[in-house]
Amino acid sequence: MLKKMLENVRKNAPLVHNITNYVTANDCANILLACGGSPIMSDDIEEVEEITSICGGLNINIGTLNRQTIPAMLAAGKKANACGRPVILDPVGAGASRLRTETAFCLLKEVKFTVIRGNISEIKTLALGAGTTKGVDADIADTVSDDTLDNAVAFAKKFSEKTGAIIAITGAVDIVADKQTACVIRNGHPMMSKVTGTGCMLSAMTAAYAIANPESLLEATAASVCAMGLCGERAFKRLGKNDGNASYRNYIIDEICNLTGEVLQNGAKYEVR
Repeated sequence: MLKKMLENVRKNAPLVHNITNYVTANDCANILLACGGSPIMSDDIEEVEEITSICGGLNINIGTLNRQTIPAMLAAGKKANACGRPVILDPVGAGASRLRTETAFCLLKEVKFTVIRGNISEIKTLALGAGTTKGVDADIADTVSDDTLDNAVAFAKKFSEKTGAIIAITGAVDIVADKQTACVIRNGHPMMSKVTGTGCMLSAMTAAYAIANPESLLEATAASVCAMGLCGERAFKRLGKNDGNASYRNYIIDEICNLTGEVLQNGAKYEVR
C-alpha cells in the first residue's frame, strides 16, 4: 500500500498551495519538488483564494504568524473547503503564545482540516486547550514513548473522531490515526531534530500525498511520515566526517527525490493498532 501511495504522487504531480513560515518556505518548496509534487507559495489576502482554487490542496503552517497572514489562512482554508480540496494544518508552536494558540483554535473552528500534523505538545494544546509546549519543540514531559504509547494512540483516535481529520503526531515515535485505526511508525533518526524544518517539510509533503490519494487518506499520511523518517535514516548514513546538519538537510531532500516505492515499502517500520 505504501508503494502505491508514493507512486500516485509521482504520477499525479499534485500542485500544493502553501501558506507556510518564512523560516522553512524554501525547504518546503524543495521537498515538494523532490517527492514529485509542485509548490506555490502565496500568503497575500488579495490572491490566496484564487491560488487555492487552481491547486490540488492547501498546506497551512502557523510557524511565523502575523496579523496580515491570519485572514489569508482563513480565506484560503474556506476556499479549499468550498472546492473540496484537502487542507493540512501544521500548528507550529501552538501553546507557546496566545496569538498562536488562539489562531490555531480559530482555524479549527472555521476550516475543515483533512490532516492535522504536529508534535505531541501542539496536538495536546489543540485537543485539550493546554500543553507544555516549549518554543516550537515538544516538551520532554509530552514525549511519546513505549510507556505512554497506548494512551497516546487512544488520544489520537479520539481527537480524530472529534475533528474528522487524520491526526499525525510526530516525534521519536510517530502516530498516524483516524478514529478507528492507528499506525505506529518507528522510522527516523535523532539528528532530524537538529535540522529546522523537517516537520514543516513533512506537512507540505503530506499535502501532496493526500491530494494524490484522496480515497486512502490514513494510508497516504502514514506513507508520507514513513517516507520522511526513512529518508532521515538513509541521509544519516551518507554523512561524512566533515558533514553537519546543513549537509544532512540536503541529503534528506536528495533521499526523498530518489525514493522509490519498493524502498519505501521495504524500509517502513510500522504497526497497525
